[in-house]
Amino acid sequence: MHDFTSSKKLVIFVTGLSGAGKASILRVFEDLGYELVDNAPLQLIADVVGRVQGPIAIGIDSRTNGFEVNAFLEVLNSLKQNSSLKVELIYATAELDVLLRRYTATRRRHPMAANGTVKDGINAEIALMNPLRNVADLVIDTSDLPPMELRLLVETRYNFNHLDTKNRFTLTLMSFAFPVGIPREADMVFDARFLHNPYYISELSALTGLDASIQDYVKSDPDYEKFVDQIYQMLSLIFPRFAIEGKKYVTIAVGCSGGRHRSVTVIEDLARRIVNSKDKEMRFPALVIHRELARQGIQTWRWVAHPQ
Repeated sequence: MHDFTSSKKLVIFVTGLSGAGKASILRVFEDLGYELVDNAPLQLIADVVGRVQGPIAIGIDSRTNGFEVNAFLEVLNSLKQNSSLKVELIYATAELDVLLRRYTATRRRHPMAANGTVKDGINAEIALMNPLRNVADLVIDTSDLPPMELRLLVETRYNFNHLDTKNRFTLTLMSFAFPVGIPREADMVFDARFLHNPYYISELSALTGLDASIQDYVKSDPDYEKFVDQIYQMLSLIFPRFAIEGKKYVTIAVGCSGGRHRSVTVIEDLARRIVNSKDKEMRFPALVIHRELARQGIQTWRWVAHPQ
């Protein structure tokens, strides 16, 4: 169970892909009052953690002196067995094309592309770091995440001075397109592809689920209300249990064929229901991401229930 309000010392490791925002995340922790250690040799980490009195954030990546995935996992698991510590691992990632654009813009050399292209370096690092992603407590995809929202996301979860004693978590509602791939960070995935598809209506095709005419069309499907009602009822049942179990970050994903119409409509509807809920168990920070719209230049990343 996540218990940030106990007397346990917070030890947060931040790792991930080069160019995915690890440095930005570490700066947020530094501003929150964490002791910051970046790329310390693996063999010194346990000693550093023992010497620091307050919460500590530690950056680890492929540039770390003596870095090996298995060696780091041994250090991580050893620290997690210490009952006086609360240890978490954050993994920062981004889509390949986004990482390529960032490296092109900055003209930086990728740390794993000594004898190849930037793309080769990124792919090599993805393969190297994947075991850490699989065990991370929180995966943050910064592909479509504005810097201020990244800061707010980290502050909401890890501000040890204002942590919620009720163990509430941050909810992300995300629409996506199945052909592009299911979001890896999704905890629960729902398929809206059976609903009426506005794509085949000429006057609606170019619009999105943010438009009222699209929402009206999708909601006219005779099974729409039952579908969304059952999702909401399931979430109403599960969310309080997630909080009891100490889960801090939950992503609910709804997909369709293009990620523009049906899934966007369902996510917007769920967001409204959660925001307008009279159930106090459903009152927690919630944000909306329409992944495919964001990749098409339509910025829709927003809080619908803002952190206090």
